[in-house]
Amino acid sequence: MLETQGTMSMRFLLGSSASLLPIPPLERQTSPPTAVGDEQEKEEAAGISAFTAVLTAKLAETKSELLAEIKDTYARYEARLSTVQAAVDDHTERIAHLEQSADSTSIDVTEMKTTLSAIAAENAKLKAKLTDLEGRSRRNNIRIFGLPENIEGPTPTVFFSQLLFEVLGADVLSSPPELDRAHRSLAAKPGPAGKPRHVVICFHRFQTRELVVRTARRLRGNLSYKGSPIHIVEDYCPEVLEQRGQYRDVMRKLYQLGHKPALRYPAKLFVVMEDGSRKHLPSVKDAADFVSRRCRDDGDRSLPESN
Repeated sequence: MLETQGTMSMRFLLGSSASLLPIPPLERQTSPPTAVGDEQEKEEAAGISAFTAVLTAKLAETKSELLAEIKDTYARYEARLSTVQAAVDDHTERIAHLEQSADSTSIDVTEMKTTLSAIAAENAKLKAKLTDLEGRSRRNNIRIFGLPENIEGPTPTVFFSQLLFEVLGADVLSSPPELDRAHRSLAAKPGPAGKPRHVVICFHRFQTRELVVRTARRLRGNLSYKGSPIHIVEDYCPEVLEQRGQYRDVMRKLYQLGHKPALRYPAKLFVVMEDGSRKHLPSVKDAADFVSRRCRDDGDRSLPESN
C-alpha cells in the first residue's frame, strides 16, 4: 500500500520528529465511494491546502529575509563604494593638482636651465678674465726655490737683488736689478729640518724679468747660491699651474726622446722637430699620441734589417 499525498504532507509539516511516528498508510479504495472515502478525500484536500498555506508562508518569510539581507548587504557595499568613490575623487583632484604643479615645475626648471647655462657661460668668461688679470699681475714676478730660510735679513729686496746679480753674473746683468718687492711665500714658516719656503720677487721692469727667466731656463740645473742648488721659475696663478702640470709626464718623455719641448703661456706645448720647425700640440692627448708615434718610429729604426 502506498502513502497518500495527505500523509506525505503531514510528514513534511510535522518535520523530522514527526517522521519517527508511524502513520498507518491509507489504502486507496477502488470500490465505489462511501462515507469513509469521502472523509479521506476531505482530509487529503485539507492537508494539501494546509501544506500549500505553510509553504506559501515559508516562501514569503524566506523572501522577506532574503530581501532584507540583500538590502543590508547593498547598503553596506553602497557605503563602501561611497567611501571608495570619495577617495577616488580626492585622488583625482590631487593628481590633477600634482600634474599642474609638475607642468609648472617643468617650465620653471626649463627656464632655470636656460638661466643656469647663461650664468655658467658668463662665469666661464669671468673666470678666464680673472685668470688673465691674475696672470698679468704676476707677469713681472719670479719664484726662487731652494734658498735657506732667514738668509735675507731685514732688507729682503736689497738682498735678493744682489743675490740675482751674483748668481747670474755681470755678463747677464750689468748691475743688481731694480726690484719692487721680494718676500717669502705666505706658507707657515717651517722648522729647522723643514723644506724652506720659496721666494717671490717682483721686478720693476718686465724686460729684466724676461732676461732672468731666459737665462735661468738656459742654465737649468746649474744654478746655486753658496752651495745650495736653486731653481728660478716664472710665477703663475694656480689655474695656469694646473694646466701646465698636465704636460709634465709628456715633456719628460720628450726630453728622453731627445726633443726640446717648450711650454708657452698659459699651457701651449711646442716641439722642435728635426728640420728646425716647431710643432704645436694643442692638448695633452695630442702630445701623448705624438710621443707614442715617436716611440714606435724609434723602435722600428732600431730593428735589424732582414736579408
